[in-house]
Amino acid sequence: MEKTKNQLPKSLTGIHGLDEITGGGLPTGRPTLVCGGAGCGKTLLAMEFLVRGATQFNEPGVIMSFEETAQELSQNIASLGFDLDELVKQKKIFVDYVYVERSEIEETGEYDLEGLFIRLGHAIDTVQAKRVVLDTIETLFSGFSNTLILRAELRRLFRWLKNKGVTTIITGERGDGTLTRQGLEEYVSDCVIFLDQRVNDQITTRRLRVVKYRGSIHGTNEYPYLITENGISLLPITSLILDQIVSTERVSTGISGLDDMMGGKGFFRGSSVLISGTAGSGKSSISAHYANAAGQRGERVLYFSFEESQSQIVRNMRSIGIDLEQWVNKGNLRFHMTRPTLYGMELHLSKMVEEIISFKPTSAIIDPVTSFLAIADEKDAKSLFLRLVDFLKSNQITSLFTSLTAGGAILEATEVGISSLIDTWLLLRDLEGNGERNRALYLIKSRGMAHSNQVREFRLTDHGAELVNVYVGPKGVLTGSARLVQEEQDKAAQLAQYQEISQQQTELERNRKTIEAKITALRSELEAEQAKVEMNIKQAQTRDALLALERGTMATNRQTD
Repeated sequence: MEKTKNQLPKSLTGIHGLDEITGGGLPTGRPTLVCGGAGCGKTLLAMEFLVRGATQFNEPGVIMSFEETAQELSQNIASLGFDLDELVKQKKIFVDYVYVERSEIEETGEYDLEGLFIRLGHAIDTVQAKRVVLDTIETLFSGFSNTLILRAELRRLFRWLKNKGVTTIITGERGDGTLTRQGLEEYVSDCVIFLDQRVNDQITTRRLRVVKYRGSIHGTNEYPYLITENGISLLPITSLILDQIVSTERVSTGISGLDDMMGGKGFFRGSSVLISGTAGSGKSSISAHYANAAGQRGERVLYFSFEESQSQIVRNMRSIGIDLEQWVNKGNLRFHMTRPTLYGMELHLSKMVEEIISFKPTSAIIDPVTSFLAIADEKDAKSLFLRLVDFLKSNQITSLFTSLTAGGAILEATEVGISSLIDTWLLLRDLEGNGERNRALYLIKSRGMAHSNQVREFRLTDHGAELVNVYVGPKGVLTGSARLVQEEQDKAAQLAQYQEISQQQTELERNRKTIEAKITALRSELEAEQAKVEMNIKQAQTRDALLALERGTMATNRQTD
């Protein structure tokens, strides 16, 4: 990370999400206070900061513990996959356990920390430490009630750490109405991180908040975090930047009619798709078609099911001609089945992300998202799926979410309220009429592509799903048997019309021939009359010629006489 001339130097923690919230890590060469109640993970966060510094950033560290021995620390963080003993052997981490007996501490005006400084300084010099953890500070000052002495010694300790130039985490226990028991540490610390563990409706969640950060902007919201076998993980909403790279590649839905509604090409790769509808409308069937099509393309699909087992889904999809088991056997399809009530929301998210990272799918199916309303309200559920959608998009994973719409609810809305996060939204609904219920599919939206605004009847057959045109007439939209009856009536009416036209054409042809015969007869009569007239003309001309000849002969004879 590039630093401007006036930007506060920071040290990356290596903890997923925390570096995003803090804008690059903890203040370099300054103390940070990590406080919270019992069991919230203060020591684990501090130790992960130390271990990742040694293993990822080549920054050796020192842990000075006032409560846990080196053996206890090693055993505790082994659950996170960290081998503390090996790091100690490699001189990347120095572990120092300091036993403090509270009854032996006397409060006097001359109390100081010179012995601690000597011991801590030796540890820092031994491994050339860049990072230090003090766990926990209450033990060190537990016998003091004079706030003036306590504040002076705290300032002295923090100043000494700054002078050594080490990036330090100091853990502290939560007080009664204050962040720490003494209520002073937060004021002399450059950065304060507060960890909280709470239980709502028998579900435990953990939250992290950066209370202050001198000289730096930072995220100020509460961010959920998890403690898993891979360490502490945060995925805050406000740290996610809308900079995902999008693809123009299209992938088939597995249903030709649905592809046709999107220009014959299907979804954008890496986009998010929501399939919502009432129970039995065919949401899982569309998901299965997509999984089958992805398997045929040789791609990997991760199917998260929160209501049905793998065998049940495989069996049910065989009824519509889809064999998902073949893709499971080939390694192209993996099922992850859990009940929503098994974990809290954050642990569910963590498990899903771990599965995605492990399997590396090109597509993911989450069926259904509304199951999580059993363990969280709409706000928390939307928060979870916002982070999941962004994670999937950032990894170019095409995601299909199914959402159950309760009967009587507004269909063009989702129970979880994630429709605004979605690129393509398919709505399935039941149309009742003529004594039956039939399915219809609407393409509510599909960002970035031309798509059909037509309603299609959605049918499930033994050879897969089909989309057919609905009948729209004076009586409205007809589906099912009503559409078939109307289509037959239309065919019969069309046939009758064709027959009538054919009869008219035959009659016209007969009339044409009759008229043509009459015209031929009249033409023959005309020709006979014309021939008769021409003959009369010729006869008249012959008589005139004979008369003229006779007159000439007669004139000649008279002259002779």
